[in-house]
Order: sequence, then C-alpha cells, then structure tokens
Amino acid sequence: MQYYPNPDEGLDIHAVNKVIEEAFAEHGRGKVQMPPKVYIAFDHGDFRTMPAYVPSLNIGGVKIVNVHPGNPAAGLPTVMALTVILSPQTGIPEAILNATGLTDLRTGAAGAIAAKYLCARKSVVLGMVGSGRQAQAQLDAISTELAITEIRIWSRTEKHARAFCERNAGYECRMTSIEQAADCDLLVTTTPSREPLVRDAWVRDGTHINSIGADGPGKEELDPALLARAKVFVDDPVQAVHSGEINVPISKGLYSPDQVAGTLGEVVLGRKGRTGDREITIFDSTGLAIQDLAIAVIAMQKGNSVPLRFP
Repeated sequence: MQYYPNPDEGLDIHAVNKVIEEAFAEHGRGKVQMPPKVYIAFDHGDFRTMPAYVPSLNIGGVKIVNVHPGNPAAGLPTVMALTVILSPQTGIPEAILNATGLTDLRTGAAGAIAAKYLCARKSVVLGMVGSGRQAQAQLDAISTELAITEIRIWSRTEKHARAFCERNAGYECRMTSIEQAADCDLLVTTTPSREPLVRDAWVRDGTHINSIGADGPGKEELDPALLARAKVFVDDPVQAVHSGEINVPISKGLYSPDQVAGTLGEVVLGRKGRTGDREITIFDSTGLAIQDLAIAVIAMQKGNSVPLRFP
C-alpha cells in the first residue's frame, strides 16, 4: 500500500478538468456506483464519508472529509480530507491519499466544467462571493476554460478580498459590494452561509452561477426566487435535495425537486443544457465521490508516494 502525502502538488489543471469532466459523463451514463454521502454532525462542523466505484477507471474507494468553518481562526483549513483506494478485484487497500488539496482542485474543476458548458459566452466578467481557498480553486480552474476579462469580488472581510486581488494581480480584479459582484456574466459563490446572500433582483438575464458553498443541510447562498427564475443543474439529485443549494428552499416549500433541469453529467453529454443566451443557469454543487476517485487516478500516476505495510 502506498501513502501520498502531497498528491496535489504539480497536478496540471487542464488534466484535472478533463478527468473530472469524464467522471461526470460516466455519472450521466449511469455507469458508476455512488451512494449519497453520509453526514456526521459535530458541535462546530461535520464530517462526511463518500464511497464510490468507477468501473471505467478500475478504481473504488472512500473519502472522509470534514467541514469546520471556524478552523481558519485556529490556523487550520476549513476542509481536510483523506481518501482510501481499494482494489476492485480483491478489496485490499492500495493507497491512502492526503485529499485536502485534491478536494479543492476537484471542486474547482467541477465549477470549470459547469461554466464551460453553461456560460452564455466564452469571455466573461467573473463575480465572486467569498474569497477563500475554494474561490481561488474556482478561479484557477475556470480560467483554463474561459477568458476572464474582469473579477469583481466581495467578502465579508474586506482584507481577505484585498488579499485575493493581490494574489491574482494578473487579472483586472477589484473589491466591490455584493450587489456589484452579482452583476456579472459568471457568478461563483463559495461561502458557508446559512441564509441567502445573493438577491434575485441583482442577477441579470444570461448569468451563469456556480453555487459551491451550500454543501450541507441548512446551508444556502441564493435567494429562492432566483432558483425559481433559473434553470438549475445539480451534480447529483439525491445529494442536492439533502444538502445542496436547493435543500433549504425545498424544506420550506419554496422549490420542488421536480423543478431541477438536469444533472451536470447530462449537460456534459449534451442531453440537457442552456437553450438561450438570456436564460439564467445555476450549477448546484455538493461534491461527488466519483470526482475524488477520478482525481486520485492522475494523482497516483504522478507518484511521490511512501510505502506502507498492509495488512
């Protein structure tokens, strides 16, 4: 068995996007096994277990991942993760990966693939609500698929938004109000909010939104009226109903699962998608175990492992 302590180092973002795109395609074809993630709640956060099997990649395994929004105050990442890879033939553990950085990359890649297929144009003004690790991952991945002419970023903490622009000085990046950030071609939300931040009235026709932050029960970033106005595509219907952007509006009777337009896998396969430049589209991301297995494949191919004995 091999341990990969830093498997995200040196990964090519184009390659990550490509393998994640194919994983969603396999999901759309119905050729994966992936039960919904299981949540365990703590007082200050939660952890999730995420098993899956992707026959086309000959890989199976499970990721264990936490989400603790208060961690940055203690100098710790909000999200930390570990992936265990099992042999589909024998069940023996083959590898353990530090999946913290991989989780950022694979989530960024999902947003990039959604933007690639659902944005109305290929050259965009990018609005960002949130300025943390996942905001950076979204920017890095999206920039390989679309041309970004301007970044408008809002954060609850102004110095964080300023630091984000400083890190990304190669772009025209400026701090704005949240309303100004929402006035864009592509909006990315990456906060742990439990109440709507982005109002329906702020979003113009033709906008695409990557809703990334609402990845657990009770979380929401978008005005429910915006969901009703838009075409919503989810990564996985069961997970989205339970813990995606649509989970709170559904629990309050403000949105119905029947209103979901399709999955990202169906979009990648060309079965569903945007049908006009004035439509508002939303990608509701909860994070799929198949993404973790797909990125693990290319991470393990890169090497940099330490042998461990098992059993």
